[in-house]
Amino acid sequence: MSGDGARKIPEDSARKTAEGLTYLSGFGNEHSTEAVPGALPHGRNSPQRAPLGLYAEQLSGTAFTEPRERNRRSWLYRIRPSAAHPAFVRTDNGALRTAPFTETTPDPNRLRWDPLPEPGAGTDFLAGLWTLGGNGDAVQRAGMAVHLYHATASMTERVFSDADGELLIVPERGELLLRTELGLLAVRPGEVALIPRGVRFRVELLGDAARGYVCENYGQPFQLPERGPIGANGLANARDFRAPVAAYEESEGPVEVVNKFCGNLWTATYDHSPLDVVAWHGNLTPYVYDLRTFNVIGSVSYDHPDPSIFTVLTSPSDTPGLAGADFVVFAPRWLVGEDTFRPPYFHRNVMSEYMGLIEGAYDAKTAGKGGFVPGGGSLHNMMSAHGPDRDTFEKASAAELRPQKIDDGLAFMFETRWPVVTTAQAAGADHLQPRYDDVWQGLERHFGNA
Repeated sequence: MSGDGARKIPEDSARKTAEGLTYLSGFGNEHSTEAVPGALPHGRNSPQRAPLGLYAEQLSGTAFTEPRERNRRSWLYRIRPSAAHPAFVRTDNGALRTAPFTETTPDPNRLRWDPLPEPGAGTDFLAGLWTLGGNGDAVQRAGMAVHLYHATASMTERVFSDADGELLIVPERGELLLRTELGLLAVRPGEVALIPRGVRFRVELLGDAARGYVCENYGQPFQLPERGPIGANGLANARDFRAPVAAYEESEGPVEVVNKFCGNLWTATYDHSPLDVVAWHGNLTPYVYDLRTFNVIGSVSYDHPDPSIFTVLTSPSDTPGLAGADFVVFAPRWLVGEDTFRPPYFHRNVMSEYMGLIEGAYDAKTAGKGGFVPGGGSLHNMMSAHGPDRDTFEKASAAELRPQKIDDGLAFMFETRWPVVTTAQAAGADHLQPRYDDVWQGLERHFGNA
């Protein structure tokens, strides 16, 4: 998009823009796109004079010498280089927190929260970010954080970038239009958006309010998991990830740029929009992905496979198979196991699990007031015993085992190798459910009664 800029856009105009978007296809692909014909150079990345008077600039998401299959970078051709900005100064962090998390003592108890309280008028995405907890160390580029967001207004005359990690945005209520340096993405509940580390973007609401979840990944960039014995197909297919085509703002005037760096927010006022990339090529790009295109793999004989088969994206660590962060979805699927307890089984896990609910109900937890509801979340840290609640266990144990379609809910999980340490605001929140342990009370002794 070019011309007079788009910093203040009415809701109906933003929705019209979102509905008209087209995308590039494929995760990790080498894309090329230009908003103006002739903006991309040919045969080289950095010619002596870039086309159309643009500036050539490389954006590196990995170290230069990382293996080719993991190397991510894009070349941007922009109206002004990113270097053309004044000094940043510290600004208030609001409810945003960053690892290492030291405000509270790590808690082995099972915890569950209701949705965030409604925000005040004029709260945009950035102001509405609220950190639940996390692990690792952002400075060491290890670990992750769990945030929630709630907003009642679009970001206007300011943009955001996160130097600490990439952001996986999971809307639960309200559609979003993401204006990024590399182009525009529309994302709605049931879809997720991935913003690479350091990419500047602005969030506009396509309705009165928006609410959802964010995984901030400090570690290696998210990638598609290995399929192993599954073979060449299944799980999240690369072609279903949609990347933006080039779009740009050519606007003059003050724009606040907020940068998250080593856990703190820094701000600078530019005299132009930094979303001014006219063309780009490479494999470092934002994405949007529809969770309902996930090709679910499951048992067609007996038993409930481990939920790792529902992994959409993974951030690998130095230990094969042990993720710094996994993003897992519990998408619509058929359950057909014979002589099988079909909901997720009771277990204790070396991994830590934060679960959220996008819509409907989760098949292992009772919904409704005081239960697991959309916009809420539960935390089961490493080796904490959990599983189906009492009501779910009793119903599933007695159910007639006919083929059953699970299509009335959409849940997800942020899973991580280390415990999630809660922030003080999460540990003391009014919407923290006080009696979560009660869902497992009343599980009776049956030994000797069979």
